[in-house]
Amino acid sequence: MLSVANLRAEPRHDAPDMMRCNSYSPDRNPESLEVVLRRTALTAALALAAAALAVPAATAHAEPPAAAATVHTGAPPGTVTDLGPASEVTSVNGAELIDGTIYTATGGVTPIVVGAYDLAEQRVNRRYELPTGAGAWATAAVGTDLYVGTYDPGDLYRVDTTGTAVTKVADVSPDQFIWALATAPDGVLYGGTYPNGRVFSYDPATGATRDYGVAVPGEQYVRSIAVDATTIYAGVGAHAHLIAIDRATGAKREILPPEFADRTFVGTLALEDGLLAAALSPTGTMLLIDTADPSRYEVVQTPDSYITAIAIDPGRNDVYVGTRPSGTLRRYDRDTGQLSTLAVPYDGASFGRLFVTGDQLRGVVTNTVVTYDLSTGELTGVDLTEAGMPPAPELAMAIATDGPRVYVSGKAGVQVHDLVAGTSTRRFLPGEAKAMTPVAGEIWMSVYTLAYLFRMAPDGDPRRVTTIGHEQTRPLDATWSPADKLLVVGTEPEYGRHGGAVSFYDPRSGALDVHRDVIPDQSIRSVAVKHGTAFLGSSINGGLGTTPRATEARLAGFDLATRTKTWEISPVPGAKQIVELVAAGDRILGLTETGVLFAVDQRTRQMVATTTVTSGQNTLVQVGPAIYGTNGRDVWKLDPATMTVTPFVTGLNAEWYGGGALLTAAPDGSALYALRGRNLVRIQL
Repeated sequence: MLSVANLRAEPRHDAPDMMRCNSYSPDRNPESLEVVLRRTALTAALALAAAALAVPAATAHAEPPAAAATVHTGAPPGTVTDLGPASEVTSVNGAELIDGTIYTATGGVTPIVVGAYDLAEQRVNRRYELPTGAGAWATAAVGTDLYVGTYDPGDLYRVDTTGTAVTKVADVSPDQFIWALATAPDGVLYGGTYPNGRVFSYDPATGATRDYGVAVPGEQYVRSIAVDATTIYAGVGAHAHLIAIDRATGAKREILPPEFADRTFVGTLALEDGLLAAALSPTGTMLLIDTADPSRYEVVQTPDSYITAIAIDPGRNDVYVGTRPSGTLRRYDRDTGQLSTLAVPYDGASFGRLFVTGDQLRGVVTNTVVTYDLSTGELTGVDLTEAGMPPAPELAMAIATDGPRVYVSGKAGVQVHDLVAGTSTRRFLPGEAKAMTPVAGEIWMSVYTLAYLFRMAPDGDPRRVTTIGHEQTRPLDATWSPADKLLVVGTEPEYGRHGGAVSFYDPRSGALDVHRDVIPDQSIRSVAVKHGTAFLGSSINGGLGTTPRATEARLAGFDLATRTKTWEISPVPGAKQIVELVAAGDRILGLTETGVLFAVDQRTRQMVATTTVTSGQNTLVQVGPAIYGTNGRDVWKLDPATMTVTPFVTGLNAEWYGGGALLTAAPDGSALYALRGRNLVRIQL
């Protein structure tokens, strides 16, 4: 078992600030703690875990570039070579503590695996598989039974932790997500759903369910739940509400103080002995509310944007919080009103749950269980992969190649497929790279959440460079302009907000220039650059949880010299998204979600040709004069001169998460890389 308590590692100046955990004397100040924790061991632990994941990347062995060219020269175009799982991860979302064991449920992999991590043994000694679902955010305990709420679909399972039984007991259809679960003192379970924002209950004693209906009309998310003997507390978004629901009558009332109504979510709740702790996004605010009189509350402000986990320790009168994006574990002393820093497991750490067990504060962080000793100030951690939760193929999110390597991103990491060595290894990333762009021997990553930019050398780890800010959270597309030496990134705003942005980052100077709402009330879904102009394709969607204000997608030209929008058109009336753009010759080629492939003259801004492909989140890549595209099922080839589309490869049936289907081209034009199922494949050109 890998424990990081006794490891020592000097910080690497060319690597991200990873796990900070070492001995800490409580009488030191937080700045000293930062210094101490920077010299630590979880960086080494994660590095060792990544090394342990180095496995052959393919059943058909990848050859060095020269040999590969020889091997594939005689192969006909369209030959598909399987390179193994595209991205493999151990990532847990839901977590619950039962009788000295933390039960964790995976996200983004199928089947969902529930692992039983024994705190005394420091290993996962049992695993359970759930028959349905793509992941699980919600868990709760009733006695020794663990209840797990899944997403895609939204099913509720009971896991008998004293045996092996896994039983589906309910579902929340037509909703697809169970976001939150909590147990009342009498053992009845309560949960919150998406996208209809409902509250429901399940009584394990009788098997009865009850639908309490929509928490707030028009809101899609019930992201957090707490419950006492008489009342359900529902944290709502993407426009923040805190709703108190009478368990018996179902009557609802708003208890969020009106001055906080401009927040996006009440994203995290904790309840103990009449004290309700409610975390508000995206301002890192926590309210401590007296449930006997909700007009009495205390405001605690953290320096971060999000509080992702809360634990109340009534014995010490302390409240512990895990915050993002700094990844900091903090304590709020209710007696003194002081907020103090305890530890930072690593930069960008995201705490899923916190549990107080005597003098130990336990946290679940992505794929690690950490323990903070409240008496000594020591932080230790155990990687769940090493502890017995092996990685599994996940739904990949983005793909890029620099030639010798193919990079595939997913949850909290990037899988690096070394085509020379024939290996696949995992690089840790505190977030999800939604777009990856090769630039001058490095890979630049546009990362969710908070629209970060990271850079990574082929033999290094991701390093955070900057944050786009301006209420942007989800990168949608990125491209590099060699002539202008600029990385161009299109983004979607924070949940509940309107107004996406296009951002320009100059790696030479570090200058970041953000233009929000450049296409009013729309997100920037696709970007392309040529001859000093950035071409922007929009999506009518704002941040998640909003209703679109615009009615159709727009195409705009943005002058890079003056940094102004110079023109804007609606190329395809009625289209809601321009999902891809490519600057080819004197034309801008674009693709809508309805499958309309259009060509606009760059000079006249007039439509010159259209054709159709299968609708959906298609992706385009340019290889010489040709354009290749995919909808995930098939790959097709476009002649931009004639706008003729011909099938190239069929039957891929790719599985990926969000955004466009994954497709990239080798720099020398010899191959495409895509997905078949959840495997990475090479397609000969």
